[in-house]
Amino acid sequence: PIDRIEPVTDSAEIIQCRNRVRGVYVDPLVRSYIVDLVGATRENTDVALGGSPRASIALYRTAQAYAAIRGYNYILPDDVKRMAPYVLPHRIIIRPESRIRGIQSEDIVEQVLQQVPVPIIGSEGGPG
Repeated sequence: PIDRIEPVTDSAEIIQCRNRVRGVYVDPLVRSYIVDLVGATRENTDVALGGSPRASIALYRTAQAYAAIRGYNYILPDDVKRMAPYVLPHRIIIRPESRIRGIQSEDIVEQVLQQVPVPIIGSEGGPG
């Protein structure tokens, strides 16, 4: 019953978690990779409206959260690739004629992930 639901955390812990996520390091090459991925959605001929700058921010923040959950203080390109299928598809509008051919936004994200070169980060992947 709803009247017996208890809080599982408090606002201080939520703020602490948010700050930890925002403290996850993002290498400039990974930042560029995020921008390139989202930009590629706008260049696809099957797309009427691709990902916006807000899509880039959402992918950035989600990759930070994913890294933090896994206990890392930095993002790897693989973290971005892992999160893109969850963040980007609903931010893409497919052209009607492409939709008729069965193309879906998930297909576009997969194409973009295959086409955009993945940056090579230092051997540890983290800062400096």
